Amino acid sequence: MQETWTRPYSPGPGRWLVIAWEAAALAFLAWATVRQFDLSGQGAKLVAGTLAAVWAIGTHRILRMGAYVGNTGVRIHGLLRSRTMPWRDVANVRLHKATQRLGPWEIETGMTVLIERHDGSCVNTELWAKGVDFHARPSLFRAVYQELRARHRASQNLETT
Repeated sequence: MQETWTRPYSPGPGRWLVIAWEAAALAFLAWATVRQFDLSGQGAKLVAGTLAAVWAIGTHRILRMGAYVGNTGVRIHGLLRSRTMPWRDVANVRLHKATQRLGPWEIETGMTVLIERHDGSCVNTELWAKGVDFHARPSLFRAVYQELRARHRASQNLETT
């Protein structure tokens, strides 16, 4: 039987802003490359086609990014890779106060959701309270976090019965 994976939230409108920004950046890169190397004809078409393909693949991955849940586990789609973990391998789903270091300063960047595995490793999710999906919808961030925790708890209860 094929597992059905659902994302327990709708993507935020900020994703389209990111996609448009990337399109503009790649168009500028194509223009600069054609000008720098004095390309014309087939060379210019090759550069434009290659960067358009990169943009299309990137757009697809950006739109799919996120945390997906199923009856048997959780799937995290990132920009470059995806990973699937059965609920039986998940020890805990918790919030983490993320910080970034900039020289001697530590800058708080908001809450993220981490998945702790039974082997002691932690898996970062694409769920960030100040990210493009949740920045203007903090209650949705909390609801998604609670949904992941509830799914994990339910799977633990099924295993013990």
